Amino acid sequence: MNKGITCSVLVPLLLAACSSRQPGPPALLHYPPARRDKLVATYFGTRVPAPYRWMENMSSPALHRWVRAENALTESYLAKIPVRGWIAHRLRQLWNYGRETTPVEVAGSRIFFRKNTGLENQSVLYVQDSPTAKPRVLINPNTLSPNGAIALAAFQPSPDGKYLAYALSRGGSDWETVHVMDVATGKTLPHAVRWVKFSNIAWTNDDQGFFYSRYPKPPKNNRINDRVVDQQLYYHALGTPQSADRLIYRRPDLPRWIIEGQVSENGRYLFVTLVNGTSVRNELYVANLGDPRKPRVTARLQPLYTKNDAEYSLVGVHGHTVYLLTTLDAPRGRIVAANLRRPAPSHWRTVVPEGAGVIQSAALAGGRLIVDSQVIATSRLNLYSLGGKRLHHLRLPTLGTVTSVSARMDSDSVYYGFTSFLYPKAIYRYDVRNDATRSVFEPAVDFAASGYRTRQVFYRSKDGTKVPMFIVSARDVKLDGRNPTILYGYGGFDITITPEFDPMLPVWLELGGVYAVPNLRGGGVYGEKWHHAGMLGNKQNVFNDFAWAAKYLIAQGYTSSKHLGIQGYSNGGLLTGASITERPSLFGAAYIGHGVLDVLRYQYFSGGALWAPEYGLSSNPKAFKWLYAYSPLQNVKPGTCYPPTIITTSWDDDRVVPMHEFKFTAAMQHAQSCPNPVLLRTTNATSHIYMPLDKQIAQRADVWSFEAYNLGIRTVPAAAKAAAAQASGRAHRDH
Repeated sequence: MNKGITCSVLVPLLLAACSSRQPGPPALLHYPPARRDKLVATYFGTRVPAPYRWMENMSSPALHRWVRAENALTESYLAKIPVRGWIAHRLRQLWNYGRETTPVEVAGSRIFFRKNTGLENQSVLYVQDSPTAKPRVLINPNTLSPNGAIALAAFQPSPDGKYLAYALSRGGSDWETVHVMDVATGKTLPHAVRWVKFSNIAWTNDDQGFFYSRYPKPPKNNRINDRVVDQQLYYHALGTPQSADRLIYRRPDLPRWIIEGQVSENGRYLFVTLVNGTSVRNELYVANLGDPRKPRVTARLQPLYTKNDAEYSLVGVHGHTVYLLTTLDAPRGRIVAANLRRPAPSHWRTVVPEGAGVIQSAALAGGRLIVDSQVIATSRLNLYSLGGKRLHHLRLPTLGTVTSVSARMDSDSVYYGFTSFLYPKAIYRYDVRNDATRSVFEPAVDFAASGYRTRQVFYRSKDGTKVPMFIVSARDVKLDGRNPTILYGYGGFDITITPEFDPMLPVWLELGGVYAVPNLRGGGVYGEKWHHAGMLGNKQNVFNDFAWAAKYLIAQGYTSSKHLGIQGYSNGGLLTGASITERPSLFGAAYIGHGVLDVLRYQYFSGGALWAPEYGLSSNPKAFKWLYAYSPLQNVKPGTCYPPTIITTSWDDDRVVPMHEFKFTAAMQHAQSCPNPVLLRTTNATSHIYMPLDKQIAQRADVWSFEAYNLGIRTVPAAAKAAAAQASGRAHRDH
């Protein structure tokens, strides 16, 4: 839909014309009419109008006509933005760099990883038959569908790498179909496993099958919206149809809980985690599979920790000792050792005590323990003995994020990825035995990062709470209140937003922009207590933290309200939706991506009910009061001047279903009292977490050019044009 991207084929000398030729979007838009019904819902005596309830029916011809008209309006507006073509061109340049994922090593020394040469829609899966062997292509998902509609969602090699289980997803849906490949021949075995969602793939050590989690088959005509309930853990034996799979565990008394299986590296134990939706607390069970070469997959599960009072996450098993990451009596996390014969917490031995940082993950590595923690949203890696002695601190390149750690108890190799706002992800190998680190993969991006810097500041929120925030800007940024600034936030589900490279960020910086990321309450920057301070009845703290981040940026002279744009995705889309309905005059533009916007009805669709531990349910009178107070849809007020707003969703999003965006767009357009645009952009063959690269580039260019234009960027700075021209010249010479 991004016709402005045609400017990207022009030679560098025409880039200036591409950025200044068009006159700009119209001052006043005429929105497609959306039917308003007289339906009123009553919650505990409170009458709540629901004029757009009909938009929940995704097969409605009227809804499809309205969405098509909205897309046409959005395209006509975006096509007239002067800098849209340049942004698309430069973004494509910057995204055209090699990328690799953190390698996964198995017992047979095979190594699996994904690689993208630059502009491939999906990264290709490679295998190395040994650490020194030449990598070969195992699965190229770009050949599965012409438009990237089929995603390679996940993969898991068997313990010795003989087989590979890989999950495909149509349109990037959360529904996955798992296939098995013979790694040596590249041939796919018969008998796929279907209706898998929110599942781990856990192989038994005999290579003869794996545990997985699935739901009952949904109705054929309602696989996006249909509520998912009663997840069950199964075991699939290779060479047999799914109908023969053995049911391992189910909890019909807890139909909304997630059940996940994990097999210890030594193959002796099956651990089953039971989680109340998206809660970070869980129950943990174990089954002794016996001889790993002949496992008893139906061995009886024994309860370990069933109070649902903390996180109990498996790190690994050594002999009869299980190592756990837990938040019991440690809100920031600690590593403990438990004897499976006496697993009660009173018998635990603390290996790594709770510290200043929040422990993100840990793994057994070469007879030792590698621990990834975060101190105020920046990563630390440390190596410990199994007795708890800290052996080494791994030096990281700069202020940034360890993206993943891959390690095995029987290998001295630890692989990890590292990134920051200004530097793309590099891959490193750490030798546990020799305390030596070497680079495995270092990407090269055509961007002069030395002219920019990342700062971490602290500001006071409405109630005086000190909140950390990253600010990325030019080193010589002028604090004159006129810098176009993007404030990005999330604030939920115990998720910490850490420094990470995004090819769009250099584009924004070259345009003269500032980028800011506060670590709001509801996230996990200070552990469990910080999360609890922004969930359920405390959710308003998140919106206040975000607003006071905006006020800080204004007070410090970085920007002003008319130059300040906000962005958020998913739970972050809820954040930006609530922010503009609560404080519409504080922001100059807003992006709402796949946001949870009808908070009174999220639980009735797909996996929405899994979020109840975070938000609460409108069926509860106490929770209804706080949900109704901030739900973006129900707080749109007619006669209000809302900032320029662009909203994105997908017909195939079965996590945050598109009715949220449809209803909110219609309500905003109906209520808008000034010429500021409210636009909806809806895609196909994409989902909540997946979008092929060509569509990612198009959507990023559209969203950021919309905000750039409405924050005052009308032309491309000369230095930015020069950088793009030089990059084009280098690319031409290289070609």
